Amino acid sequence: MKGVLFSILAGAFLALQGVVNSRVGQDIGTWKAVMINQLGGFILAALILVRMRGGNWRGFREVKPLYLIGGAFAAIIVFSNISAMHLVGATLTVSAVLISQLCLTFLIDSRGWFDTVKKSMHLPQFVGIGIMIAGVIILRIS
Repeated sequence: MKGVLFSILAGAFLALQGVVNSRVGQDIGTWKAVMINQLGGFILAALILVRMRGGNWRGFREVKPLYLIGGAFAAIIVFSNISAMHLVGATLTVSAVLISQLCLTFLIDSRGWFDTVKKSMHLPQFVGIGIMIAGVIILRIS
């Protein structure tokens, strides 16, 4: 249940973040908005980390270097989100982002990439993604 609640929270804040960043990007420029977004996230995460008393920093040595660049992906995510919202609006942007996430995580799960447990995908999963894609197409043409 906790996982579902965190997922709902993440989705809500992702939508809010996109709309707010898009507005900031109109005023000061997209890459400046990305920088402010990243800085705000860093500050909040640092405050939470300090409040939670840090944890084990030695674990960084165990993390594969490829995985340490995950935060850099956020800059591309935020830039793409801001740009898309300017071009197609919030609803279509969020819909397309969700489908893109589902398709890539579908591949990651089915192939076992990034040290994840390989999961087999069946017809219902393909149909579900197809229905979502159809929904985005309907959003776009209406």
